[in-house]
Amino acid sequence: MCMEKTDWEKCVDFHGHSCPGLAIGYRVSLAALDNLDEMRSGDEELVAIVENDACSVDAVMFLTGCTFGKGNFIYRDHGKQVYIFGSRNSNKALRLAVKDKVSEAQEGLDWEARINTILEMPENDLLEIKEIDMELPPRASLYNSVKCAECGETVMEARARVKEGKIVCIPCACK
Repeated sequence: MCMEKTDWEKCVDFHGHSCPGLAIGYRVSLAALDNLDEMRSGDEELVAIVENDACSVDAVMFLTGCTFGKGNFIYRDHGKQVYIFGSRNSNKALRLAVKDKVSEAQEGLDWEARINTILEMPENDLLEIKEIDMELPPRASLYNSVKCAECGETVMEARARVKEGKIVCIPCACK
């Protein structure tokens, strides 16, 4: 008998281990998808902006389908448990912030108990969810590639620089 893995188990497989941070990203993503009435983004229907680079963002990428490669995943290094999601389908955007109660509720708990607390906590105790006005970024652009005159590697034309009259990549331009 083969049983399909749960979305949580699939997130753990993607991330590599189970942890409280991943549980936060899991809950944030489910809340965003539910509140935006969206499905996993196959292309660029959703845009995710994350304000940290912790374990939670792996769950966001996995569950929402927002990725750097598709251009619909944006990282802002603010060190905050804040996540913004925008829907191109509905032109609706949400800001989700993890509440202080989460840390307080986990004091004195072991790793597994922390994870379970996050997974089972009522959404309104876990997250502050606000609908916001947001101008969605343009869809990802496609650029031609050019060859760097110094290192010989190809570089996206929009990122190429001119150094002494030659087209070079950014690392070679900075030498």
